[in-house]
Amino acid sequence: MTDTRDAATIERSLLDLAGALDAADPLHAHLEAFAEAPGVGAYLDGNSLGRPLKDTPEKLATFVRDDWGTRLIRSWDEQWMALPMELGDRIGSLTLGAAAGQTVVADSTSVLIYKLMRAGATADPSRTELVIEAGNFPTDRFMAEGVAAETGMTVRWIEPDPVLGVQIADVVAAISERTALVSLSHVDYRSGALADMPGITTAVHEVGALMMWDLCHSAGVIPMQLDAWGVDMAVGCTYKYLNGGPGSPAFAYLRREHQGVLRQPIQGWWSAADIFAMGPEYVPAGDIRQLLSGTPPITSMLAMQGMLDLIEQASIEAIREKSLSLTDFAVRAYDEALAPLGVRLLSTRDAGLRGSHVTIGHPDFRAVTQRLWADGIIPDFRFPDGIRLGLSPLSTSYVETLTGVLAVRDALESHDR
Repeated sequence: MTDTRDAATIERSLLDLAGALDAADPLHAHLEAFAEAPGVGAYLDGNSLGRPLKDTPEKLATFVRDDWGTRLIRSWDEQWMALPMELGDRIGSLTLGAAAGQTVVADSTSVLIYKLMRAGATADPSRTELVIEAGNFPTDRFMAEGVAAETGMTVRWIEPDPVLGVQIADVVAAISERTALVSLSHVDYRSGALADMPGITTAVHEVGALMMWDLCHSAGVIPMQLDAWGVDMAVGCTYKYLNGGPGSPAFAYLRREHQGVLRQPIQGWWSAADIFAMGPEYVPAGDIRQLLSGTPPITSMLAMQGMLDLIEQASIEAIREKSLSLTDFAVRAYDEALAPLGVRLLSTRDAGLRGSHVTIGHPDFRAVTQRLWADGIIPDFRFPDGIRLGLSPLSTSYVETLTGVLAVRDALESHDR
């Protein structure tokens, strides 16, 4: 049915709905925990870099003044030595469905992907193929090609539907008894498509291969059960929905049965069985500490701790419920305000098959994004012509979401004139 309402009526209706949804939102009070950004009318890029919490500056100052400034090197013995594992356990418990002792916070996402990918790919010398999606995030693809070059393996590429993402059938068609490791993203960084983690993991195990997941766009916003689903290994960043700040260290999950069996390639002193033995040869730790290499970046582990407190208060299940509702509202706003302007929806309409961002497309979006940023409206642009509306449930309101969508409309109409 054709919508005969004028633009002003549509906008008023959407504003009324956004206000009502905010008033009914059980997580609405958590918005107050985040720092304000002067001059920003809508921040829809929490899927790339989460907002800082209001109390982060004071926590950082306390760390410099007390933990570092007063306790000095004594803080290593008093608290820092165990922090990578303790923080990993907390991420595992609150967001991953992972029992203690299987998650650690360590290096950058890229370094941890390399460590686990290299370890998993070479676990069985009789297996010679790595399987990965052709459109996966560049780091994942580059790492797969690099590991294959180092080991003489072959990369097999999955080319799924760009909106629906990787399906079980796509994986089954690519794997065999030659497959050593399958590495996929839980949420597609472009379309937001949510992969069937338990189903795909089971299919991979049926041919005897290992399964690795990139959780960068799902950790902190989508409930998971890595233990129950049999996931072998996973890596995720902490600066998106875990709000750890720019360049905050990533986390790695390694299923307990693989610890002390798989061997990661960057053999630093922090992963040695006896870290202070300073012995003549490397003997790896037999637990999750084996994934460490050099001295952990303690300062960069501070900011995410406040966000983990919020996740614990809200619950990952409630966060997911708001994410589903926010993205549904964004799609409705797209339908009423942007579709008539020729903007394409590049994400699935099924909220249950989406992560927490919605992608829209238009040939003019590169220029439109530059205009939006100048005006204090912050989504992000993805080549060749997509804008991602990243909706971080604890820090994003429905009114802010709508403000962003309407700003896209206004900027596009202005660009076309």
